[in-house]
Amino acid sequence: MLVILVLLTSFLSLLYVTAPSIRKFFGGGVCRTNVQLPGKVVVITGANTGIGKETARELARRGARVYIACRDVLKGESAASEIRADTKNSQVLVRKLDLSDTKSIRAFAEGFLAEEKQLHILINNAGVMMCPFSKTADGFETHLGVNHLGHFLLTYLLLGRLKESAPARVVNLSSVVHLMGKIRFHDLHGDKRYCRGFAYCHSKLANVLFTRELAKKLQGTGVTTYAVHPGIVRSELVRHSFILCLFWRLFSPFIKSARQGAQTSLHCALAEGLEPLSGKYFSDCKRTWVSPRARNKKTAERLWDVSCELLGIQWE
Repeated sequence: MLVILVLLTSFLSLLYVTAPSIRKFFGGGVCRTNVQLPGKVVVITGANTGIGKETARELARRGARVYIACRDVLKGESAASEIRADTKNSQVLVRKLDLSDTKSIRAFAEGFLAEEKQLHILINNAGVMMCPFSKTADGFETHLGVNHLGHFLLTYLLLGRLKESAPARVVNLSSVVHLMGKIRFHDLHGDKRYCRGFAYCHSKLANVLFTRELAKKLQGTGVTTYAVHPGIVRSELVRHSFILCLFWRLFSPFIKSARQGAQTSLHCALAEGLEPLSGKYFSDCKRTWVSPRARNKKTAERLWDVSCELLGIQWE
């Protein structure tokens, strides 16, 4: 038993000593483009932490005017201050946006449109994961309301400015767990049956379907859109799940850093020649496979119509 304990301790010690090399090996694709962004305007939701923060940092480093749109303005200001100091770019701004409240989304959009005459990149990065059953201010199940409907409405409200600024891009963060998702139209808000894990999966499938249908609506406008799986990344998203928090700690050497997780978002926001792939799904900076449900045309169209109805909007 003592020998096994010593061997196990030695293995764990070796694992954590070599963690940086292991993490680099599992880090996945890297955004290689050298595109610079002086004069360009970017909005990133949830950029006060994690993947969004690292995405904002890189886009600011390239000279963009970056809006950090987040619920916690104090954390947003702290992140913006750090990014400004790191990149020497003073044009990193923070604005309040609570995706769980359509009034907040509309207020953000109204303020942004009054402030900015251009928008070149919208990155719908924010999200919630594994939340206990709850509803948003508008009565939507929280995962669906924040991860899908909140970004659906935000994109709708900012779309005119994106079109005016074309070429422009919309990047939607999804996840590989969309493979386990299903759009349960008979119980969209989990009132009949709720599982926090599957609720997250359903919302990530909705992100892929939204991207697919949005690309169709945007044909010929000069605005393109992409869905992204960032990889398995250390982030605050797992705070609602003790099991995932434990998993993150035990297997941290194999999990991407936030900077590594931001690479595919950056690729889809910046890489040249992606226009023909509008509506597609990317992982590790390349187009990849999606589930049959994510390719279902009728489901995508119905989800679009239901989303519009729930939000009280009508796309042109």
